[in-house]
Amino acid sequence: MKLLITGGAGFVGSSLAISLKQNYPHYQIFALDNLKRRGSELSLSRLKAAGIEFLHGDIRSKEDFDALPAVDTVIEASAEPSVLAGLDGTPDYLINTNLFGTVNCLNYALKHKASFIFLSTSRVYPIKTIETLNYAEADTRFVLTDDQPVPGVSAKGIAEDFPLTGARSLYGTTKLASELLIQEYNEFYGLKTVINRCGVITGPWQMGKVDQGVMVLWIAKHYFEQPLAYIGYGGTGKQTRDMLHIADLYRLIDWQLHHLDQVNGEVLNAGGGVESSASLQELTRICQEVTGKTIPIKQVTENRSADIRLYITDNTNVTKLTGWKPELGIREIVTDIHAWLHENRAALEPILK
Repeated sequence: MKLLITGGAGFVGSSLAISLKQNYPHYQIFALDNLKRRGSELSLSRLKAAGIEFLHGDIRSKEDFDALPAVDTVIEASAEPSVLAGLDGTPDYLINTNLFGTVNCLNYALKHKASFIFLSTSRVYPIKTIETLNYAEADTRFVLTDDQPVPGVSAKGIAEDFPLTGARSLYGTTKLASELLIQEYNEFYGLKTVINRCGVITGPWQMGKVDQGVMVLWIAKHYFEQPLAYIGYGGTGKQTRDMLHIADLYRLIDWQLHHLDQVNGEVLNAGGGVESSASLQELTRICQEVTGKTIPIKQVTENRSADIRLYITDNTNVTKLTGWKPELGIREIVTDIHAWLHENRAALEPILK
């Protein structure tokens, strides 16, 4: 099998590429990336050591695709992943990458009759609808209740039939627009596709920032003993997310790659679920226990633009169709990332500190 992974030097793309090559050494895997994100250059030696062919290119450029070899499957893991991207009035890079870039990926897949696995985001769900859900405030987190004003949500989290009307951030909009195009290519061109709406994905080799990769950022700030802040919702740190370890995501992508006919045309929510969720307050406690360090955390009461109180993935549908469910919980994720930070401190300190 020949595979092209876009965003192949990014956190998700490189992790999937290396795991696939380890498990299927006879597969030929190409990793395409423009190396724009700081830290992506650290992936190059890892990809080379794994036997993966790195291709320096940009999904925004149709000409870059013209030079690529034919493959059997495209895994579209490229993105400008920041939920704050473009909100300052400069959305061009975001739209050109996350929307027009996806069109180039689709046309390349169509040209070679390749299957198409797309990594989308939970951010396709509208902010105001999520913010007006019924929730309870527990001692350390916000919790969804079963009694809700809209379909597609329960105490288990948000499901695929959650309403899509409303604003969701420019980032979420470009990903949703890409989803709609993918479904058209599936229906009218016969392209085999599956769309995965992922919650927070995390793990070693993610270059965490405030606006994307908060799990790694939180652990790194503890490890390097730097201050943090609980921002918004009264500054209590009760805002809650589910976390999906990259190794768990890999198991799902591996299954889809080899059983695509069984999920062809599907849109699937895939995240950590309630079992692998934490508030910032809870994450802080685990970070303190794992790192042995306590850092100052200030409280900022005002909400940040495009933020949401809580998001939990309801994995019911993906589990029913594939048998997949996450295996790694929050403490295991924190321990794994902490070990990675310790082993690679010299390379990571200039980026994450």
